[in-house]
Amino acid sequence: MGGFFGVASKEECITDLFYGTDYHSHLGTMRGGMASAVKSKDGFDRYIHDIRTTQFRSKFEDDVNRMSGNYGIGVISDFDDQPLLIVSHLGKYSIVTVGRINNIKELTERAFNEKGGHFAEVTEGEVNPTELVASLINSQKSFTEGIRYVQEQIEGSCSLLILTKDGVYAARDKYGRTPIIIGSKAGSFAATMESCSFFNLGYTHKKDLAPGEIVLMTENGIEQLYAGGKEMKMCSFLWVYYGYPASTYEGRNVEESRNACGAKLAAQENLDLDTICGIPDSGIGHGLGYAASSGVPYRRTFVKYTPTWPRSFMPQNQESRDLVARMKLIPVPELIKGRRLLFCEDSIVRGTQLKNTIKRVFETGAEEVHMRAACPPLLYGCPYLNFSRSKSVLDLIARRKVNEMEGVECEPPAEYLDPDSDKHHEMCRRIAEHLGITSVKYQRLDDLIEAIGIGAEKLCTYCWNKKG
Repeated sequence: MGGFFGVASKEECITDLFYGTDYHSHLGTMRGGMASAVKSKDGFDRYIHDIRTTQFRSKFEDDVNRMSGNYGIGVISDFDDQPLLIVSHLGKYSIVTVGRINNIKELTERAFNEKGGHFAEVTEGEVNPTELVASLINSQKSFTEGIRYVQEQIEGSCSLLILTKDGVYAARDKYGRTPIIIGSKAGSFAATMESCSFFNLGYTHKKDLAPGEIVLMTENGIEQLYAGGKEMKMCSFLWVYYGYPASTYEGRNVEESRNACGAKLAAQENLDLDTICGIPDSGIGHGLGYAASSGVPYRRTFVKYTPTWPRSFMPQNQESRDLVARMKLIPVPELIKGRRLLFCEDSIVRGTQLKNTIKRVFETGAEEVHMRAACPPLLYGCPYLNFSRSKSVLDLIARRKVNEMEGVECEPPAEYLDPDSDKHHEMCRRIAEHLGITSVKYQRLDDLIEAIGIGAEKLCTYCWNKKG
């Protein structure tokens, strides 16, 4: 998905920029970048590195000593090189974006049809989406007008930071699908997607930007340039999976939400179990909530080797994803053999990695292995964020089982969305059989929404019920 951090300070900001950006490393493992500027002076320091095989800090720790400035922006990117350096009638600036542009080809063609339209950056055979955003901004008379124009023109989502010699612009996606949180400390203001980046850097929470809100950060404060709208459709998966446990969005902490989600899973049943477990990392919070509610002890039957292995959804191909998933999780046989286990997992996407993991659990001597997903079955691909590298909805195991039961590739009938229906139960049975698991159950959507705790009207649930 990607994440970013921006800072405006009376003093040198590079240390805060470096560590603030690094705190977004769990959101991506492809590209990292930072840019800085000195107030009221032309020119930027900028560095971009491939971080697929080396962590962000290792790649950038030497660059930090070569950078200077009291304004800066940094990004962990899905796949494209960022930050970009731009020169236009608006002046010199640097820009980072997080989101997804579904109509990138249409917007590119429109730019080509205009006199002199061209692009320098190409990513995966297409125009770099951040450069396309910059071109849309440059077509307007000011940064504020340009950012608002971007939000009206793109199909998908886009949150962004713009670094200028006069400060840092921060703009949240039109429907607030991703968060931007403003923090402050003496002489400094920062914008982040993960509020956990604030604590150790000395910042305190000041405000969450509203959907579509645009502000300009300087060392003297925050100037609101556009108030944004009231309609919010924030990605529910931030609480289920993507978000860091120490982060809080819209007043709701991620770990608290996951604990509540696990408790609601436990309330659905009364199994005879020996141990509750969580698939590391994001399944742990759900598992702890389940254990606390059920009274069954929680044990770390799998431990994650964190120093070198990235999140397993990141690699481009399934073979690499499977290797990462296998190598990073190490079983603890003494806690598995002869036990009836229940695992909590954030979600079941393709099922390939989970099938291999459960096979290893049984091979280690487990008597029963039950799986509880912290969200409903994934039936639709996300059109708003780069949730995964899946190319088709047929990658989703729940969607494949629906088609198998219906005998044709189809839009899932309503019964599959109803956790009390016979078709939903049969789908779960077939998924359990395919994965080699004793049983599979999913979280109810109403329980998930209540566990997140900010109101259904503020959440995007597209991947479960096509309501976004």
